[in-house]
Amino acid sequence: MVYRIIVDLSDRMLYLLNDDIVVRGYPVGIGKMLTQTPSGEFTIVNKSPNPGGPFGAYWMGLSKPHYGIHGTNNPSSIGKEVSHGCIRMYNQDVLELAKMIPVGTRVTIRP
Repeated sequence: MVYRIIVDLSDRMLYLLNDDIVVRGYPVGIGKMLTQTPSGEFTIVNKSPNPGGPFGAYWMGLSKPHYGIHGTNNPSSIGKEVSHGCIRMYNQDVLELAKMIPVGTRVTIRP
């Protein structure tokens, strides 16, 4: 299986694809006006359970330093423009996603 991720900032959704077929869709929180989530092509470069602080149950770092896909200790922020540029997910969703994708997974973030 070759998984990849597409984050659609306009509909605030993260899609997990397997061979170009969407297998999961998750609602996400994204960057606010002054600290917008960057668009472009990235990869997952590291994974860390229980990173502490506001990052919820899991952290997956992107190839753009200081940006990642992570859980949240504020579930009401999902679906909103609230982060410093990272992609926030419900903790149960980020745990499910982290089990399925390896380091090196392609991540496309589109406006």
